[in-house]
Amino acid sequence: MAILEAKDLTKRFGQTPALEKASFALEPGRIVGLLGPNGSGKTTLIKLANELLVPTEGEILVDGMKPGVETKKIVSYLPDCMYFDDHMKVGDCLELFTDFYEDFDAGKAQEMLAQLGIKKELLFKTLSKGTKEKAQLCFVMSRHAKLYLLDEPIGGVDPAARDYILATILKNYNEDATVVISTHLIADIEKILDEVVFLSWGRVVRHQSTDELREQTGKSVDEVFREVYKC
Repeated sequence: MAILEAKDLTKRFGQTPALEKASFALEPGRIVGLLGPNGSGKTTLIKLANELLVPTEGEILVDGMKPGVETKKIVSYLPDCMYFDDHMKVGDCLELFTDFYEDFDAGKAQEMLAQLGIKKELLFKTLSKGTKEKAQLCFVMSRHAKLYLLDEPIGGVDPAARDYILATILKNYNEDATVVISTHLIADIEKILDEVVFLSWGRVVRHQSTDELREQTGKSVDEVFREVYKC
């Protein structure tokens, strides 16, 4: 069974379509790039999978279920913005995740935070933007989820931090789970991707494994992306 499936998924805001009849199915045990320029529908799709939005038409299924209470138990979500209050301490977030998620591994999170030198008594407002994003990723990747939805996890950090974030994703996700990484920074992440879904103006224009794409085109994922989305 697909861990994430869209069937003619459409989402409109007024008369403006953010997604238009998008269809695809992702199997367990894959790292998938959800790729497209800004405004292509990536964040809308991820929010639909998290029940933060509801479809206008069509449907989206997580492990065969419509998004809701049961799917939230198996989905670990990293939004494209900070959702911790600046006046919270890092330790407060550890307690929050421990209380809220049965699958949260507090020991793993503390180990990752210690490797980064992020102490539990620090307030989030004292951390740099990149350190905040690393800390948030530590919490998200310390859940034993079936599906990880990471919206622009490398968008706001420097190249060295990007390498750390990608290594963290590879090292810490459940290998039977699926990781979906939304980004437009293809060159930085294509080395870890098993397959790609290209979105353009809310439509799926390409979905295939990275090996097939490279074999068919003789080009890297980044090169194909630049051709598909050339201005």
